[in-house]
Amino acid sequence: MGDDGVPRCSWGAGSPEYRAYHDEEWGMPAADDRRLFEKLCLEGFQSGLSWLTILRKREAFRRAFAGFDPAAVARYGPRDVERLLGDASIVRHRGKIEAAIENARRYLELVQAEGSLAAFVWRFEPERATRPARLTRDVLLELAQTPESRALAGELRRRGWRFVGPTTAYAFMQSVGIVNDHLDGCAARERCAAARAAFEPPAGEKRPGSSAPRT
Repeated sequence: MGDDGVPRCSWGAGSPEYRAYHDEEWGMPAADDRRLFEKLCLEGFQSGLSWLTILRKREAFRRAFAGFDPAAVARYGPRDVERLLGDASIVRHRGKIEAAIENARRYLELVQAEGSLAAFVWRFEPERATRPARLTRDVLLELAQTPESRALAGELRRRGWRFVGPTTAYAFMQSVGIVNDHLDGCAARERCAAARAAFEPPAGEKRPGSSAPRT
């Protein structure tokens, strides 16, 4: 229970950044391709770090990566990599920076094949019957990765994406509402459930070369 009388997942009751992210964004269904691409990139940058570090640097990341416009990032070259390595406002990790640029190029290919990134990732939404009947902290600790996140990560890697392992893929699925992992009793859980009930997952246009499995 927060000092404002609102029950939250324990991690969402910490810093102001966490509280805002927990209450307003985490778990809400998203279908905007640029936002989804941003989340995939940021989840990759988070690997080995605190998510709070990424939240506090998110605006700097947006400035550094052209607002996460995939077409713009796909044009980045070696000089841009060196520029980003010298930018102390973001995470200066050569592998992650190069992965974000490469993933922008792979994004363009994926959209050509699948219609949109949203249509692709939402195909990995788990069946309701496979989800825990009651989501407690102990249950959530067992959900670092799932068959669906392993399938999503595997398909992205097959298409040439980098820094998208099954744990990263599951964190992405949690953040964009493909799964609702707010704990039972958290006020945001019902808000996210209501938003998901009103949300129509994008179907996209099935195009030649599309081969991602439906789960």
